[in-house]
Amino acid sequence: MAALVIAEHDNLSLKPATLNAIAAGLQCSPEVDVLVAGSGADAVAQAASQIMGVRKVIHADATVLADQLAEPLATQILSIASGYSYVLAPATANGKNVLPRVAAKLDVAQLSDVTKVISSDTFERPIYAGNAIATVQSCDPIKVITVRTTGFDPVCATGGSAPIEKQVAPDVLGKSSFVGRELTKSDRPELTAAKIIVSGGRGLGSGEKYQELVVPLADTLGAALGASRAAVDAGYVPNDYQVGQTGKIVAPELYIAVGISGAIQHLAGMKDSKVIVAINKDPEAPIFGVADYGLVADLNIAVPELIKALG
Repeated sequence: MAALVIAEHDNLSLKPATLNAIAAGLQCSPEVDVLVAGSGADAVAQAASQIMGVRKVIHADATVLADQLAEPLATQILSIASGYSYVLAPATANGKNVLPRVAAKLDVAQLSDVTKVISSDTFERPIYAGNAIATVQSCDPIKVITVRTTGFDPVCATGGSAPIEKQVAPDVLGKSSFVGRELTKSDRPELTAAKIIVSGGRGLGSGEKYQELVVPLADTLGAALGASRAAVDAGYVPNDYQVGQTGKIVAPELYIAVGISGAIQHLAGMKDSKVIVAINKDPEAPIFGVADYGLVADLNIAVPELIKALG
């Protein structure tokens, strides 16, 4: 009945989403192992061994695993999956890339975006952009699960002392190869891990207004920057700012929505935030239905006044 959690990392440091996945794993089984598959990822394995609740860290180190391609990573997971009843990974781009392959190779049904563990074989997951919750029961011998990180509080990153077991990675002749990676570098908090997020929507009217209003407010609060899909599609900001069903799922302590009407796809990505503040001139905007605090006002006046008051 042990669970295997696939660590998400960049070969240098462990991603926070791994802590949420481990929390879900511990609700499935009291025995949770962590797989750190990469190249030169000794620091990651060491960090994983210190996580509270982890029984063992399996460290697979090979050049072929350096870029976390789905084929070699799935092969590595499959080489040890028979010893586990659960295989979990965060429902991030990486997790969604590799676990469907693992589930297909194991001939089991994947449980996607799980937000709650009800029992050893029963789980909850959102459907219809989060407007309904499905209760799913699985009779598969190995349950392959992607974890919606906002559904589980992260475990403590320190306090553990799990042993690290080195493992030789299996040979893989994959049909895909790593070409390159373009990363957006920023001094701001990572969007999915930020405690405060300020998002802008189509109501801003332009990318210039986003820079003029949303960015200074985020600077004042030390917040991450987000946006609705409409703002991204309009070219106001890059698509890695997008919050929502087709963007990033977030649950910060404070979410400020500026000029966002609140389409259901956007609400699906942020409605689990602890406190939601909405600024919109339309009193009928759907965003007010989930907001804890709503201000019906012209954002061109309200946001500068808010920045001034906070400063």
